[in-house]
This record gives sequence, structure tokens and C-alpha cells, in this order.
Amino acid sequence: MHWIQVYDPLGHWWLSTLVAALPIIVLFTLLAGLRVKPHWCAIAGACTAMLVGILIFHMPLIFAASAFAYGVAYGMLKIAWIVLAAVYLYDISVETGQFEIMKESIAGITPDRRLQVLLVAFCFGAFIEGAAGFGAPVAIAGAFMIGLGFRPFHAAALNLIANTAPVAWGAIGTPVHALAAVSGLPESDLSAMIGRILPFTAVIVPLWLVRTMVNWQETFEVLPAIIVVGFSFAVTQFIWANHVDSNLVDIAAAVVSIIVTIIFLRFWKPKRIWRFDYDKPEGAPVAAAPLREVADDMGGKWPAKDYDDYVAPKKYPARVVLKAWMPFAILSLFVLLWGLPTVKLAMNQATTPAFRVVQADGKVRPGPPGWNWPYLHNLISRSTPVVAKPTPEGARYDFNWLSATGSGCFLAAILSGLLLGMSPVALMKTFWRTLVRMRLAMIAISFMLGLGFVTRYSGLDAVLGLAFTRTGWLYPFFGTFLGWLGVALTGSDTSSNALFGSLQRITSQQLGIDPVLMCAANSAGGVMGKMVDAQSITIATSATEQVGNEGMIFRFVFWHSIALGAIVGLIVMLYAYVFPHFVPHGLTFVK
Repeated sequence: MHWIQVYDPLGHWWLSTLVAALPIIVLFTLLAGLRVKPHWCAIAGACTAMLVGILIFHMPLIFAASAFAYGVAYGMLKIAWIVLAAVYLYDISVETGQFEIMKESIAGITPDRRLQVLLVAFCFGAFIEGAAGFGAPVAIAGAFMIGLGFRPFHAAALNLIANTAPVAWGAIGTPVHALAAVSGLPESDLSAMIGRILPFTAVIVPLWLVRTMVNWQETFEVLPAIIVVGFSFAVTQFIWANHVDSNLVDIAAAVVSIIVTIIFLRFWKPKRIWRFDYDKPEGAPVAAAPLREVADDMGGKWPAKDYDDYVAPKKYPARVVLKAWMPFAILSLFVLLWGLPTVKLAMNQATTPAFRVVQADGKVRPGPPGWNWPYLHNLISRSTPVVAKPTPEGARYDFNWLSATGSGCFLAAILSGLLLGMSPVALMKTFWRTLVRMRLAMIAISFMLGLGFVTRYSGLDAVLGLAFTRTGWLYPFFGTFLGWLGVALTGSDTSSNALFGSLQRITSQQLGIDPVLMCAANSAGGVMGKMVDAQSITIATSATEQVGNEGMIFRFVFWHSIALGAIVGLIVMLYAYVFPHFVPHGLTFVK
């Protein structure tokens, strides 16, 4: 049995598009409108996608069921396992008392909440995105910010907004690799073009983050720090993406930004220390002024009774601070190693049989690794105009139990717990408590991936994407939102590039627009959809213990996502019609 996707079964593209959007409408209506629990939302959305795919687009039932199962299996190993392991490490750090010391050390750099958001959500989150990606930065940085004293809603929402500019090079450049593979364009040109779009947003997002928290006056009070964070990250991102490689763009930019910012904060302090109203320390005098209302004539220092006596961080010896940070240092090292292609390949070849399958004729099976997923692999083909000619959709599942990023996080947690003096029994008890607390979140994440895979293999995503191609000369703007849609549907910039990379090239060539620009725009626009995809929101609520508040967070970040996506779209429009000579061609990375 073989099935070729159909993109206009109802004979009117607008009607087919409306029907194809039903699963997404159902999902977000239940999630944001009716506040149904996320795992039920995902199940309802997936069932809607299956019904639409089977009844309207004529997808065979066995293929639809197999696609859903494939998505659930993929989500459990590739995504949910990362979140569980990251929260486990956080729980170990809390249980051993080290997180309290970490919190004080960050407060020692700056007690100002605006600056803490820049350091943790933007800089540290970008490092984790570059090393691991796939939800890890939102989970880890979100838990970290709660430990610092942020309320769960603020921790979740701010991390979702922060996890944008770095996403295009997440997980050691995986999205760019996928984009080059499906589009057939040079990876160096694509990385360079993305590196000429997203640095503008890397400057904007830190400002956007702070302004989300406070008013304009309070934002301008820390404008020097915002400029340092944004420009140090953006300049490094541009240089690395254009002249070095596409693997370590985020890691290099994040490290440079962290170092430069910490040095800058040793010589510059905001005129006032801003903290949330709920940060008023327990035991503070009733008559004391609110913590964020500090007179300018105080010389930039808090009155002793309001700050030094109540919220000033404790001082710890350097060795104690280093010990407290050890779990996250080990985590960073593990996720970096786990992301290196040579290390990952070595582990896979040693532990995962799917990476070397010998066929009946004695030859090793060619192509990407993994077992052929039953009733799905190469049995469904995309057709024109999404691809130049009918192309089978692969579905191989590699049970890379050791090289999965979640396994690296889990081993980092185990090693950290042992080094901090926890017994194996205590580690097992802590893991069980983490697992029980995260069980519904893991189900929700896996089912969200099931929905995404049904949408992909039924061709509903392509139908929605084709609607964007009817925008004529405005295509550079709306083509950017095609990438946004891909990430909003799948939860992954890598998946969005795999889905729409070929379509972007075909359409841009037909319209006379540079395909390097539009394929890069797919990835750059996609990063702004990261904050509204159901998977990321579920990860954020899981890591910050807010399961059930997904709808509230979605409503909060949605317009931020649209506005930032529009900014990227305008930048792409400028490259398309005003500065086309800045689109790179024939670049080579420094060896």
C-alpha cells in the first residue's frame, strides 16, 4: 500500500486550508479558551487531525494511527526524557541545599530582577539551547529562575520569550543541517544568511524581555546592560555564523555574552534595584518602602533596613559557590559532549543496533539510522508543488537510549548527586518523586508530538503552508511566517525546516526571490513560533510546576510571538527588495 498526499481535496484551496486548520483550532481553543488539561487537548487535536486526514484527505487509517504512535514514541525519548532529567537534576540541587547557594551567588552579581532575567533566561538559556535544544533551555532555565525567587508564571513566560534568537542553531546547529539537507542549498550560505537576520533580534529580545517585566522608565534604567548583553551576543552570532561554522554559533555567543556582561556589571550598577512586589522579604518593617521604590538620591544604594538587612545575598567562599554550581557545570559539559556529532555517532554505533542493520544480501542498509517504523516508512509521498517530484517520507526510529540528550542530562544528575554526597537509595527516591510529579507533563509532551506527526504525514501542514505562497510580492513577509507556522505546529525549528525548506526554495524561485534568503527566513521566522507551540508551553509549565496554566501562558506570549515574527518578516522584506546584494552566495567556513 502506498499513499500520495493530496493538498486540495475539496476543490477550493481556501476551503481545504480551513479544514486543514481544524486540528490546530481545536487544540488552541481547548488549551487557551476552555483551559482543558494539556494532555486531553493534545489527544483531542490528534483525533481531529486523524479524522480530517482520513475522511477529507483520504489518508489510510493504518497510516494515521501509525503516525500518531510514531510521534508519541519520538516525543517520549527525544523531548519528555530531556525535561524529566533536567528537572531531576534541579531537584537534586535543591535537596542537597546547593540551589540556595547558587541563588545567592547570582544575587551577588546583581539583585536586580531585570538583570537576572538577562543573565539566566537569555544568556544561560542560549547556551543550553546551543548545546541541547528541544525544550531543554526552557526546562532548565525556568526551574533555575524559580529557585532565584521568580514566580512560576514569570519564570515560564519570560523563558519562552527569551528562547527565540538562539533557536536556529540549537542542538549543535541541527536546524541548519536539516535545512541544507532538504533544500539542497549550501549550508555555509544558509547559516550566514540566518546570521544576517537573527542578530537584529538578538539585540531586540533583551530589551523586549525587560520591557515585558517593567515600564519604559524602568527599562531605560538598565539600558546600558541591555545593550551589552544584546550586542555582545549579536556580534558573536554574526561573526561565527558567517565565518566559522554552524555548529557552535549559540554556544560561542552565549559564553561571550555571559563573560562580557558579568565583567560589565562589576563596574556598572543600575541607579535603582528593581524587584517584584512579591519580593518584599519576610520580616521587613511594615513602614518600609516597596522594594522597587528607592529614591534616586540614595546614590544607587538601598537603605540598609530595606536591602542589606533583609535581601542582601549571603557571602560564601569561592569553593562553596563552585561546589553549588557543579551540577549545572556538569550538565553543561554533558549536553555539550552529547551534542558533538563524533561522540554521538560513537555511542550510537556501540549501543544502538539500528545504526547498523545488515540486509539479506549482506550489505549494510544505507540511508539515515533507525528502524523502519511499521505502516509508515516510505509509504507516504509528498507531491508537487511542495516538492519538485513525488518524494517518499521516511519514518525511521532510532532508539538511541544512550546518546539521547535526556540520557546525558540524567547521567549528569546522577554524577552530581553522588559527588554531593547522596546515596544511591536517596537518588532513587528523588527520581521517583520527580517522575510522579512529571508524569502528566510527559504524557502531554508525547501526545503533542503525536499530533504534530499526524499533521505532517497527512499533509495538513503542507496545505497550511501552501496558503502562504499565494501572497505574491508580500511572500518574503508571509514566507517568514510559514516558518513560524511550522514551529508552532511541530515545536521544532528543525522539523519546520524539514517540512517547508523545499517548498520555500520552489516558491521563491517561481517568484524570482533568492532561495537562500527564503530558506533562511523559514528558520529565522520559525524561532519566533517557538514560544507558542504547545510542546514548549507544556515543557515550561511542567518545569515550573504550573500544569493546568498552559492557556494563560499561551494567551500572554501569543502577541509577543506575532510581533517578533513580524519584525523578522520586515527584515526579510528589506533583504529581498532593498538589500538583495547582502544575501550570501558561495561562502566557505574557516577550516
